[in-house]
Amino acid sequence: MDSLIAIGSGAGFLYSCAVLVQIAHKAASHQAYTFQGLYFESSAMILVLVSLGKYLEARSRRKTGDAIARLVRLIPDFAILEKEDQQLVQIPVPDVKTGDILIVRQGMSIPVDGTVISGNAAVDQSAVTGESIPVEKGPGDCVIGATVNCSGFLRIRADRVGKDTTLSKIIQLVEEAGSSKAPISRIADKVSAVFVPVVIFIACVSFAWWFLAVGEAFHFAISTAIAVLVISCPCALGLATPVAIMVAAGKGAESGILFKSAVALETL
Repeated sequence: MDSLIAIGSGAGFLYSCAVLVQIAHKAASHQAYTFQGLYFESSAMILVLVSLGKYLEARSRRKTGDAIARLVRLIPDFAILEKEDQQLVQIPVPDVKTGDILIVRQGMSIPVDGTVISGNAAVDQSAVTGESIPVEKGPGDCVIGATVNCSGFLRIRADRVGKDTTLSKIIQLVEEAGSSKAPISRIADKVSAVFVPVVIFIACVSFAWWFLAVGEAFHFAISTAIAVLVISCPCALGLATPVAIMVAAGKGAESGILFKSAVALETL
C-alpha cells in the first residue's frame, strides 16, 4: 500500500512541478499555452489521509504503552524475606523465588502471588480486580501481587513469581492486544501484494496506449497513467481500519468492556 501511495503521490507531484515550470516559462516568453491540469491537491490529500491513519494508530499504541507502564508501576521494588532463622531481609522483587516466606506489613504492596500462612489483613485489590472495597485475607487465602495491605499483618508463601504472576499475565495480554492485527488487516496485506503490481501494470499500459498507439501528446498520456495510480491508492484502507479499531476499543472501554485482541473485536 505504501509503495502505491509513494508512486502515485510522487508521480503526481513531479508531473505538476514540470507543468508549472512549463507554464511559467511560456508565460515569461509571452507564448500561448494550454492548461494541462495540476495534481498538487491530489498528492497532498493522499498523504494527509494516510498520515492521519498512521498517527491515530500510533496514538492508540502509545495509550496501550501508557497503560502497561501504569501496571508495571504497581509492582513494588522490594520484598521482605523471612529466612530460616527468622531473620528479615529486604530483597529485590525479581529475586523472590517460589516457596519463599514474605512479610507484608500495613501499607505495603504484596510483591508476588501467594498464600497467606499467618496473619489477617484487609487487602485493596482494586488495581487488579476492580473491587473497590478491601477484601479480608486470613490463613489459607490467596493474595495477588501488586495489591495493597490496607490494615493488618500478613505472612505469605510465594506461589507464583516473575512472569507467572497475575499482573504479569495481564501486562502480557495488554501488549498482545495492542500489537495484534485484525484478520481484515491481514487480508488487506495479501490483497495489496497482488493489487499494487497490477495497478502499476495498468498505469504503464494506459500510458503506452495513449502515447504510442493513439499518438496523443506526452502530457496527456502521462496524466492518464498518473490518474490510474492516484485513483487506485487505497488511502481509505490505511485510515479506516485503525480508526474503526480505535473507536470500537474506546467505546468498549467506556462501557467497561476490554478486548483481548483485534481478532476478538472483529469476531464480535
